[in-house]
Amino acid sequence: QVRLVESGGDLVQAGGSLRLSCAAYGGTFSSRGTGWFRQAPGKEREFVAAISRNPSITRYADFVQGRFTISRDNAKNTGYLQMTSLKPEDTAVYYCAAGPITFATMPLMNEYVYWGQGTQVTVSS
Repeated sequence: QVRLVESGGDLVQAGGSLRLSCAAYGGTFSSRGTGWFRQAPGKEREFVAAISRNPSITRYADFVQGRFTISRDNAKNTGYLQMTSLKPEDTAVYYCAAGPITFATMPLMNEYVYWGQGTQVTVSS
C-alpha cells in the first residue's frame, strides 16, 4: 500500500511560482508512474501532468503551455510539480496520484491506483 502526501500549496500572486511535492510512503515508488491532477471549485478534476516511473517520459495538459515541469526523485520517493507564471485560473486543489500508467493512459484518472489528499493552490490577481 502506497500513501501519497502532497505539500507546497500556498497563496501566490499571478505570475508567481510554486513547487508542489508528493512524498510516497510504503510500497515501491519507483515502480509506478505518477501524475498531478487538479480540481477547482464547481469543476471536475482534470489532468495536469504525468511522468513515467523511469523519469524519461512526461506528458502535460494543453493548458500548461510550458509553464509547469513535472519531475521525480526515486531515491527520495518524491515527485514534484514546478509551476511558474501562475494564473488565477490555476487556483485549485492539486492532487498527486500513482499507478501503472503508460503514455497513452497518463490523463486517465481511473488508471491511477493511489491518490493523495490534495494541496490548495490559490492564485490572486
